[in-house]
Amino acid sequence: MSTQAPVRKVTVNTLQALKKRGEKFACLTAYDSLFAELISSAGAEVILVGDSLGMVLQGHDSTLPVTLDDMIYHMTCVRAGNTGALVMADLPFMSYAAEPQTLESAAALMRVGAHMVKLEGGAWIAESTRLLTERGIPVCAHMGLTPQSINRLGGYRVQGRDTSQANAMVEEAQMLEDKGASILLLECVPVELARQITELLSIPVIGIGAGPHTDGQIMVMHDMLGITPPSIKPPKFIKNFLPESNDGIRGAFAAYVAAVKNGSFPAPEHCFN
Repeated sequence: MSTQAPVRKVTVNTLQALKKRGEKFACLTAYDSLFAELISSAGAEVILVGDSLGMVLQGHDSTLPVTLDDMIYHMTCVRAGNTGALVMADLPFMSYAAEPQTLESAAALMRVGAHMVKLEGGAWIAESTRLLTERGIPVCAHMGLTPQSINRLGGYRVQGRDTSQANAMVEEAQMLEDKGASILLLECVPVELARQITELLSIPVIGIGAGPHTDGQIMVMHDMLGITPPSIKPPKFIKNFLPESNDGIRGAFAAYVAAVKNGSFPAPEHCFN
């Protein structure tokens, strides 16, 4: 399978235009220069330098041990290999607990090449979203299953299945858009709730375990290559694209991008009702 032409200079406006045209876009995590080059060259519009590195690279059982210095290092590596995708970087656990800290943490990631930062939470990150946006730092708000809150949530569970929780998520998603969020990411939420939020918001919505109706899809790179750590039960919403490739890892990335764009991924078996 041949790879697509490299994506060039994807911006928030690019993603907004894709949403308006009803065209899907693809996102993947990356943590180093080589894979950033392979992913962006395969046509993915967005790369996330995720705090998931704590689990897939560092061997932890959660994202909580990841530090801001870890994120800065891996962001620097990804910047070196990226060929034009928009690069988001996670603000790691407790690096945005107070307003001055939030601004300093985000600025540190932007200085080494991030185009956007991602924060986990609902209404409580609304003020941080406003502060960052006013200061020229684009924000992706991450709702639903938020891994940094895993101890409060009691495990990796689908969020928004009961009516009150779903209604609260809808209201908080609108609040975050109003405060200036450029993108919303929904993780592990029922298909119809993700559809409702995606149709309601004017900003692009990215899904992971959120069904086929979001504007974009994201997966952890290791999951889509079938190398989820043995200590972690593979979640329902992942798919191994390596068997579909006749060009190794390069072909797997291209197959994933193509499946997202043509709507064949995620399929019903990857979704929550």
